[in-house]
Parts: sequence; C-alpha cells; structure tokens
Amino acid sequence: MTAGAVILPAESAGAGARLHVTHWLPAARPKAVVLLAHGYAEHAGRYAHVAKRLTDAGYAVYAIDHWGHGQSDGEGGFVPRFSAFTDGMAELLTLVEVNHGDTPRLLLGHSMGGLISTLFLIERQQAFAAAALSGPAIVPAAPPSRFTVWISRFLSRFLPRLGVLSLDANGVSRDPAVVAAYLADPLVYTGKIGARLGREFMDAMAAAQAGAPKIALPILLQHGSADSLASPAGSQYLFDHVASADKALKIYPGLFHEIYNEPEQDTVLNDLIAWFDAQVARKRL
Repeated sequence: MTAGAVILPAESAGAGARLHVTHWLPAARPKAVVLLAHGYAEHAGRYAHVAKRLTDAGYAVYAIDHWGHGQSDGEGGFVPRFSAFTDGMAELLTLVEVNHGDTPRLLLGHSMGGLISTLFLIERQQAFAAAALSGPAIVPAAPPSRFTVWISRFLSRFLPRLGVLSLDANGVSRDPAVVAAYLADPLVYTGKIGARLGREFMDAMAAAQAGAPKIALPILLQHGSADSLASPAGSQYLFDHVASADKALKIYPGLFHEIYNEPEQDTVLNDLIAWFDAQVARKRL
C-alpha cells in the first residue's frame, strides 16, 4: 500500500483541496487498474481487504478519500457542491492514466461512491472497460415530501452546515465486529449529514436517474436485500435503465449495506472478481 495526494483544480467546487490517495499494486504488471470510490463518512483504508483480493487476482487498485472524508481536506458532513466528489475522481483518473498508460481501467463504487461513479460514468464512461457498483445510493428509501424538498432547499441555502440526518451504524453489517471497528475508526465521520450535503445528495440522485440511459459500458450491480442505508431499488433502477447490453444484477438475500464486509463477503468478492476477469478478457480479444 502506498499513499500520495492529488489537488483539486481551480475550477472545482473544492478548489485547491488536497485529496489523499492510496494505491495497492500486484506483484507483477497489472492486467487492469481499478479506480475505487468509497462511501459516505468512511475512507479508502476500509477497503484494504478488498484491495488485497484484487491485487492477488492481478489488479492494481487506486482510491482517494473524497473531499471532507478520511485524510483529505474538507469538512465532514458538508460539501460545497457534489461536483467536488466527481472532480476528485477525475484527478484520480488522470493520475492512473499517467502511471499506467493504456492499461484497461475499471470503476468500482460503493454506496455514495456508487452514486459518484454513476455520475462519473455519464460523463466519462469511455475511460473505462467496465464498472461495478456495490449498494449504490441512487433511489431514496422513501420519496421526499414537498415540504421536505422545500425545507432542504431553504436550509441548504441559509444554514448549509446544520446537521439534519444521522446514519445508523448498525445498518453497515450484520457482523458486530465490523460495526464496532467502524465506530472506533478515527477517520470515520460519525456526525450528522449537513443540510447542503443532504440537498446535493438528492439532486445527485435525480441526475443519476435521469442520466442512466447514457451509460452503455458493461456494468455489474451488487446489493444486499436487507440494505437499510441505500435502497436495493437503486440497483434495480440502474439495471432497468442503463443502455448496457452487458449488465448483471446480483441481490444477496439478507445482506446489509456493506456487502464486502458481511460474513458472506468471500462469495460477493468472488462474484466481483469473476466479473472483472471476464470483462478484461473480452477487452484483450
């Protein structure tokens, strides 16, 4: 594992921010490079076990801590605009292009990272051979009322940092040890989601839904059926609306939000790696 940083450009919502980069490399030349987008409130370091499985399978893995997350600059629970997240992925992509030339690239996003990845694919899918999304946050668990929409816009404008929503850490995994480690991790943000981020989240979901038909590259969607933090309906929505001829939807019965941290993680990761292997093999034909 090696760490570094990228800097968001002047035109970004988070201009000048330093974003922490972590990358893991296989023993030999990588057959492809996986760009990883982690979920809300966490950081890339929580995916070390996923990266180990991927590097053992011959992949390089690059990940940033998003703006306001982990070891990156920014404020927990707040974002000036959602584009700070996608701009970070653009800088990560540039770094990978410089370091690995024309080696095939794959995109992997979890939860909010799945939403970020969806928006990124709408604009930059030509940069990737395939994508996989884990528990993507695409559809809200319950449609917001008109009042909720109005008050969220008001608070986002006038009280953007006001905490409005807390996440239940018990929804992360059925494994109590995973939940305990999550809560004890000093790089995990456990405060409330601010009003601006909440509003940006809703707008980003709407943009992802509207733009889904533009996505045509091979895509794998993985989701736990008992996910209480990101509705499985989001993965179903993407599966139904993307234009990809090569797409797969895997709903894992009884699994919670972090399917790569559930007791059944080996099965889930085997599915992910098998999917990536098949896509890379086709890319080389």
